[in-house]
Amino acid sequence: MHRSRSFKRSHRHIKSGTVIHYRRAPSGQPHCAICRIELNGIGASGGGKTRRTNSRLFGGVLCANCTADVIKLGSRVEQGDMKLSDIGMRQRQYVLQLMAH
Repeated sequence: MHRSRSFKRSHRHIKSGTVIHYRRAPSGQPHCAICRIELNGIGASGGGKTRRTNSRLFGGVLCANCTADVIKLGSRVEQGDMKLSDIGMRQRQYVLQLMAH
């Protein structure tokens, strides 16, 4: 369990030698799943649910620009202007979620 690097290690000195204590690494700032930029207005911890995410479509997962692109691509696929295979792999799963929604 403690082999993963998601646990921070701290060495503590005691009388019989050195002991390693493990603690969870603090979570970082959330990133957009497509373009990997940091999401604005979302706190990594603390506060209520509305402070940790926003309530729009794909809130807390995609940035506003990528959300707009996914909505445009989804409407083009539904109208028949584009094929689903013409969309990139990162965006395709969100277009499918949008069409199922």
